[in-house]
This record gives sequence, structure tokens and C-alpha cells, in this order.
Amino acid sequence: MAHDCSIPVIQDGTYGFDARGIARRFRHAAIFGALNALQPGETMRFCNDHDPLPLLAQIEQFFGPRVRIEYVQREPGEIVIDFRILAAA
Repeated sequence: MAHDCSIPVIQDGTYGFDARGIARRFRHAAIFGALNALQPGETMRFCNDHDPLPLLAQIEQFFGPRVRIEYVQREPGEIVIDFRILAAA
């Protein structure tokens, strides 16, 4: 079943972020800004048209273990990833 990224709040503490509607030159800054705005326990459900492996490496390098990355859907043209903010160490 495909995820609907047009829903702004999927459930308590989970917020949708559809990268497909953001100009490429602004995407990484917008994603990092959104992640910085989340509180521990909150999740950003990220939707994209391709698997953002370089972005994931940047997120892991910048945030370290503070952000847990989990694929919800990983199909060609339809990538959905949950970024969950964990309590600061």
C-alpha cells in the first residue's frame, strides 16, 4: 500500500515532508531545517522520488545517533523514510 505524503500530520508526533515539491537547490537546507525543528520523540516522514543516499550520509554525519532513519517504503520512484528524533545523549 502506497503512503500518501499529502497528509500533513500522519499521527501524533509524525509530520509529513514531501521533498518533491521543493526546488532541488533548496531541498537539503529545508530538510535540515525541518529536522532541527523537531523535538525528541517526533518523526518527520520524508517522501521523495529517488533514494537519497548522499543526503542520508549527511544526516548521519551531522546528527549522529540523535536521528533514527527507517525506510517505510523503498520502491523505484516512491521513497518514504521516517526520521525519528531521539532524546539527546
